[in-house]
Amino acid sequence: MLGEGIIKGMAETARNFFGSYFSPDRMTTVEYPEQRIAAYEAARVFPFLVYDSKKPEDAADWESGMRCVACQICEKECPPKCIYIEKSTDKKPDALGKPQFYPTRFDIDISVCMSCQICVEVCPFEAIKMDTEFELSTGDRFGGLLLDRKQLAKSNEYYHQIHLTEANGVDARLAAEKAKAGAKTKAAAAAKAASVAAATAGEGA
Repeated sequence: MLGEGIIKGMAETARNFFGSYFSPDRMTTVEYPEQRIAAYEAARVFPFLVYDSKKPEDAADWESGMRCVACQICEKECPPKCIYIEKSTDKKPDALGKPQFYPTRFDIDISVCMSCQICVEVCPFEAIKMDTEFELSTGDRFGGLLLDRKQLAKSNEYYHQIHLTEANGVDARLAAEKAKAGAKTKAAAAAKAASVAAATAGEGA
């Protein structure tokens, strides 16, 4: 029938309109900010930097646990060029004790960021992810919207709180890579020990 789709759409609108007076399930709005709707797990707003904390309660652990190694891939791939990174000249042990370069500066201008998530997709170290926090308005339209690495740093525990499924997958992948690297190191050490033992036995003969 001609116009059937329009009629169905208007009927649904009317059902929601009149139903909202009687059924909480049909309420289409909330009284923000007093009432809030929980963000969807797949929601994305602006990026943040993940750090692995040995002590989740220790807020000062963010710098030593930073996953970012200042490879600058995200800075190069960012379409609006809102990421600014300066790489260290020395190395520091990361959360796993492996010496790594680190960013001495990592700023994101969220007044320019378009939340495209390309920085997340290209990061090979799972170091940058998308936050769900959107209440970032400020009277300082320049300095207040340029976030530095300390402001961007958030723990892996926080990452699990906002993106549980994704964070679990990342942790499993990183654990597998760590186990593989550990097995490789152990095999190399065993081969070296066997070589030394063989050489010692040859000298003794």
